[in-house]
Amino acid sequence: MSSLTDPPESAAGRAAPASQSPARRAWQRFRRNRLGYWSLLLFVCLFGVSLLAEVVSNDKPLVARYDGRWYAPVFSNVPETEFGGDFKSPTDYLDPFIQQQFRQPGSFALYPPNRYHHSTINYFAKEPNPAPPSAENWLGTDDRGRDVAARLLYGFRISVLFALALTAVGTVLGVITGAFQGFFGGKIDLAFQRFIEIWGSMPELYLLIIFAALFDPSIGLLLVLLSLFGWMGLSDYVRAEFLRNRQLDYVRAARALGLSNWQIIRRHVLPNSMTPVVTFLPFRMSGAILALTSLDFLGLGVPPGTPSLGEMLAQGKNNIDAWWISLSTFAVLVITLLLLTFMGDALRDALDPRKASS
Repeated sequence: MSSLTDPPESAAGRAAPASQSPARRAWQRFRRNRLGYWSLLLFVCLFGVSLLAEVVSNDKPLVARYDGRWYAPVFSNVPETEFGGDFKSPTDYLDPFIQQQFRQPGSFALYPPNRYHHSTINYFAKEPNPAPPSAENWLGTDDRGRDVAARLLYGFRISVLFALALTAVGTVLGVITGAFQGFFGGKIDLAFQRFIEIWGSMPELYLLIIFAALFDPSIGLLLVLLSLFGWMGLSDYVRAEFLRNRQLDYVRAARALGLSNWQIIRRHVLPNSMTPVVTFLPFRMSGAILALTSLDFLGLGVPPGTPSLGEMLAQGKNNIDAWWISLSTFAVLVITLLLLTFMGDALRDALDPRKASS
């Protein structure tokens, strides 16, 4: 009865969502999942802040003025002699003498919110290291006197960037190998499956230990080694999607029209097989962050001195009394993984074909 009295524009408004693209409808379903949507916003904000870590947490002023001249120390090394010092070495802006120089009339220095870089060692600290949280060091210091908040900020950035790179490389390799197996099938698929079984049985951790002993540790080497094994899980899902989609009528029609295999894959099969790829992206990022943290905890990850969540956890283990190191690092790791998990759940629900009509 209500449909007879509804104005025409309301009926059109109800019909509008049906004319929207599938991607837009999926995005609207994702936004309706408040937990996943706000997790995405929070994660993007945190990652954006970490990308500006040099501006947020640094032992160098953003802008300084001394003796009528302007400086941008955060972008360049300024010798101490420029500020009345005795040496031409890079200026230590935590030195009480340098700070006193900037208090002179006509001089000033604009510092970041946190006055410590991840590598800064405060030689003028009033308490022995590791020092508990204070107004000077928000989350305390580690056993070498470095600011925990700064190392967590820079370590979070490295972890996310590494996870994005590893996810991208693993996704590309997984899609290529899975598509090749699923589309052509037959002996090609059989040979690839046997190769994956053999390659997957390789002791990944032992290989990492061997390469860590042979080569100097680096982010690039770690990315290559983990990428060699990170593509196999996604390859199985892509293979299954291609095996299913290659038998559908629109693929047979494309073959009948004379399209090449590459054109069929690119235009028809691949776009309709990307649902598991997109759905697993946040979960693959979580796995990459956990892998990097675990290897750093064991000393097999990034080079020494590089800020890392795993290295911070190892410091917390070695300094049980310094509870602030373990607690803050554990909180950052848990929050990061929870945000990615909530995003993955919301993305999975948004791309669920059973909810496509909602």
